[in-house]
Amino acid sequence: MTVLEAIQKSTEFLDKKKVESPRLQTELLLAHLLKMPRMKLYLNFDRALVVAETDALRELIKRRGLREPLQHIIGSTSFCGYEIAVNRLVLVPRPETEMLAELGWQYLNGAHGKAEGQSPDRLEDKPQKLADQAVGAPRVLDFCTGSGCIAIALAAKCPSASIVATDISAEALVLAQENAVKSGVAERIEFLQGDGLAALKAGLQFDLIVSNPPYIASAEIATLDPEVRDFDPRLALDGGADGLDFYRMLAKAAKMFLKPDGKIMLEFGDGQADGIKKFFEDEKWIVEAVQEDYSQRARILIARQ
Repeated sequence: MTVLEAIQKSTEFLDKKKVESPRLQTELLLAHLLKMPRMKLYLNFDRALVVAETDALRELIKRRGLREPLQHIIGSTSFCGYEIAVNRLVLVPRPETEMLAELGWQYLNGAHGKAEGQSPDRLEDKPQKLADQAVGAPRVLDFCTGSGCIAIALAAKCPSASIVATDISAEALVLAQENAVKSGVAERIEFLQGDGLAALKAGLQFDLIVSNPPYIASAEIATLDPEVRDFDPRLALDGGADGLDFYRMLAKAAKMFLKPDGKIMLEFGDGQADGIKKFFEDEKWIVEAVQEDYSQRARILIARQ
């Protein structure tokens, strides 16, 4: 069987299983198996696969046909240009969350500055210490960190920042720590396990609180795509009866952990913007913006005290 024949047959199989973008999914799995860039497959259409490669591809395609996420099969995903390991213990990061991270580092770099003439990508290669906090260096809370993707992106793109990343799942924090080490920013991220804001010491304050908390209504989880419903951890999905439990809590309790001139940035689900905005306005927050995502849906709330 050639590379092209394998792509065609696997695409037909995934299409019958109602997998979205079956050709792309097939090519990504085959490129992963053959350890080559996806586009290089097009230069190798006539290459014959050996039996071991055919058998291995068949197993990967079978798993994807059972709706196991591509990211779980490969073992990682790209987030803001960084390779993040994912599994059943953490939520697979979505493109919308990359926007949240980008808004975060733009605010941090704009408000606190960065080294003149150097890009964050160049600075991230230098060793950083969590204790290395010059006066004015920003402190960040990544609440419900999961895989650690947001904390890692912020640490990499804002080299002066120190970050506290919390999660209720101790297992998720182990993976997040491993991702931070692999990305070279672990020395500036402190991972804390705890329920809600209980992991934080009283008196601790941040320049930025950022979060992609669980926001699916409990009863709606059963209606989600199999990739999410059956493989993402329920802890990372379930936001209570209406999906808004974490936003209510943050509207009431986050102020004590935010500096007077700090901001909070929160990702939320479809149709939740008005309710979340009201929670924060009722608690006397100033809602600066409700940012739309790439599909022009309200997705990120930005507020200050």
